[in-house]
Amino acid sequence: MAQFELILPKMGESVAEATVTNWLKNVGDTIEAEESIVEVATDKVDSEVPSPVSGTLVQIIAEVNDVALVGAAIAIIETEGEGTESASTPAEAAAPAPAAAAAAIETQVTAAVTTATGGELAKSSNGRFYSPLVRSMAKEEGIGQAELDTIPGSGKEGRVTKKDIIAYLESGRANATAAAPATAAPAATPAPAAAPKAAAPTITPGAGDEIIEMDRMRKLIADHMVNSVQTSPHVTSFVEADMTKIVNWRNRIKNDFQNKHGEKITFTPIIMEAIVKAIKDFPMINVSVDGSTIIKHNNINVGMAAALPSGNLIVPVVKNADSLSLLGLTKAVNDLANRARNNALKPDEVSGGTYTLTNVGTFGNVLGTPIINQPQVAIMAAGAIVKKPAVVETPEGDMIAVRHKMFLSHSYDHRVVDGALGGMFVKRVAEYLEAWDPNREI
Repeated sequence: MAQFELILPKMGESVAEATVTNWLKNVGDTIEAEESIVEVATDKVDSEVPSPVSGTLVQIIAEVNDVALVGAAIAIIETEGEGTESASTPAEAAAPAPAAAAAAIETQVTAAVTTATGGELAKSSNGRFYSPLVRSMAKEEGIGQAELDTIPGSGKEGRVTKKDIIAYLESGRANATAAAPATAAPAATPAPAAAPKAAAPTITPGAGDEIIEMDRMRKLIADHMVNSVQTSPHVTSFVEADMTKIVNWRNRIKNDFQNKHGEKITFTPIIMEAIVKAIKDFPMINVSVDGSTIIKHNNINVGMAAALPSGNLIVPVVKNADSLSLLGLTKAVNDLANRARNNALKPDEVSGGTYTLTNVGTFGNVLGTPIINQPQVAIMAAGAIVKKPAVVETPEGDMIAVRHKMFLSHSYDHRVVDGALGGMFVKRVAEYLEAWDPNREI
């Protein structure tokens, strides 16, 4: 018999770790090759990890709620064979490669501290995820949630690591503690404490009230939204676009389009195409902020907010949208939307966005003030298309006509996007929509 190490596979671009949420198999269970064995969650999507081999599950290394690193072993599977395909020989097991050893040690430590941690510190706060190891160290050193949130993080997306906790204890916190007696008044008046963060109001449930625990994704969304508002000063500009040409064109071609291409054409890819054109005209909308520097993105990756069956929202990303035709955008939008509804998105498909479109018109809303999807600096909301009387300029003079109108709401980060740029951008999107060719063929 041989033993095979089940490794946590790469979960997508920039994803370095995942939380084990559920083991689909128990120790002693028989496993078929390509059969899903464990469910894991990143800060973006939930996924199932299949077993690449057939055999028997003999050991679970990463327990439920443990955070495992990509490339680390999370389970041991016993397989048939002479041992030649074993993950390691006895000699190698005694002296594993440094990277593998570090990953295994980190996994074991994480598993151990998860059991020991009382859970007083939140796994996610202010848009940052805290690993079980970091929470355990903070608890042992008496670091509360508010203080933990202030510690600078050197990890991915500003996450606090073990090194950050150690550095904080050895320098910042130690210096502050040591300086307090020296600067204290002769009467030993305690130094003033840092101003606490505003506490959430206490709510007392009334008789008959239902208490609903947020699911993991709703907590992530809540933290992400709060972090965005705290990070970016939001400004919103509005423009009303005349969609009459597009509405009439779509009504005329939609049946032939579906028969020819097997796809339904919606307004989303049409609006997305206009956004891509406007980004080419105003590339400083397609940026991110890193401290005091601005990262101007080469690729135009447009995210689209999509509703999940649970009612939560997720933002799959159309990568390199500027390289796609309207037909290509339609296929990409429909594919991502369908798989979002079926919880079948991959981690890579919800990361890497540089600009986001949300269609609030889907819910019958004519206007919306969307919150920026960090680390982007802008987001556009498309309202419902409604018929209304409007003044139309003709060679014979102005006249009143029934037109199909839609509001575009453009929220942007005022740190780097001024009102002129933000306003001109949304106006340019409207201009591209209004200049639609009614004879366009696809």
